[in-house]
Amino acid sequence: MQDGFNDPLWRQVVSGAQMLFVAFGALVLMPLITGLDPNVALFTAGIGTLLFQLVTGRQVPVFLASSFAFITPIILAKGQFGLAETMGGVMAAGFVYTFMGLMVKIKGTGFIDRMLPPVVIGPVIISIGLAMAPIAANMAMGKAGDGSVLLPYKTAMMISMPALLTTLIVAVFGKGIFRLVPIIAGVLVGFALSFAFGVVDTAKIAAAPWLELPNFTAPAFNWQAILFIVPVALAPAIEHIGGVIAVGSVTGRDYLKKPGLHRTLLGDGLATTAAGLFGGPPNTTYAEVTGAVMLTKNYNPKIMTWAAIFAITLAFIGKFGALLQSIPVPVMGGILCLLFGSIAAVGMNTMIRHKIDLAEARNLVIVSVTLVFGIGGVLIGSGDGPDDWGLKGIALCAIVAIALNLILPGNDGWKHKKLDDPMP
Repeated sequence: MQDGFNDPLWRQVVSGAQMLFVAFGALVLMPLITGLDPNVALFTAGIGTLLFQLVTGRQVPVFLASSFAFITPIILAKGQFGLAETMGGVMAAGFVYTFMGLMVKIKGTGFIDRMLPPVVIGPVIISIGLAMAPIAANMAMGKAGDGSVLLPYKTAMMISMPALLTTLIVAVFGKGIFRLVPIIAGVLVGFALSFAFGVVDTAKIAAAPWLELPNFTAPAFNWQAILFIVPVALAPAIEHIGGVIAVGSVTGRDYLKKPGLHRTLLGDGLATTAAGLFGGPPNTTYAEVTGAVMLTKNYNPKIMTWAAIFAITLAFIGKFGALLQSIPVPVMGGILCLLFGSIAAVGMNTMIRHKIDLAEARNLVIVSVTLVFGIGGVLIGSGDGPDDWGLKGIALCAIVAIALNLILPGNDGWKHKKLDDPMP
């Protein structure tokens, strides 16, 4: 069987570059949305993937990069606490994965199924997607997240809508490897239109050096910021499990047993902790890369090593980072109209696949309260200032969903459920 394990070195290198190409769009889009440095994201994706391979004995062909689940809390936490404190929260989220890996090692996976059944994780994922929908719409119309105008409406719409349409067309009608890169296709079309309309700041690209150290940011630890970020890690933990199951089904191997879910969770946790240490976004397994593994039938984990090396190398090219940061807001806004909706759709699919009956009072209560708390802006605490205690948004709805699930009668019936829906 041709599985890539006997490929010559040059072919492994080419395959690694291809895997990074597939992951690239989502990898850099997340930091661009949240205001993080895309070069740092490239660096931490590479370092995180290498750490994951070290912990798992380089057995699982996955690439770790920016998690979309953390977009909402990072944007809000940056505004409320600052970037350094947000990175401290990201590091703490990595410790959550590590702790979950330890618990899986000690008690098996049953406790995860009991604490995070579909009726909990479904509405939390929906909230992650829909909480940012107004910001995506504002960006598509040429506005900043707070509604201030950045570009004229007509110009913005003539950029954002073709970018969205291109992403849709490639995602639905693309063939082969091209079907896996709809985000890159949308960005290229939107960027080309931005040049045509003269809204790209080329001066910053010209002024940037070719070689430059990424803009690393050291973390600072604030317990309020940690409480704000950490609960969100629960949804990507399920995403991680789904990703490991998905790549195992592609390669025909049971990675939950070898190297073991406890080791893959530990690897993901170390990768996310390292990302927070350098100022990058939390890491997660990428469904796009799993699709590329299935398409190419190359199951050799060494190709992910080369993808990581390429990512780290690109992180030190200053002009490349300046080019990425010059992408106008409407380009990202158009694509986000699809991406945030897709995340919400994954949450709905989680509940549909597991046949969550909303006619049952227990399920209806959990889903309803979770959605309103996650999307409606309910605040538990004394205020929004950096010195005021407060819990809201995705962090609050995740805690409330878990608490309701554990408190309300009927939880025992979910012990057998398995969560295997990876997020986009």
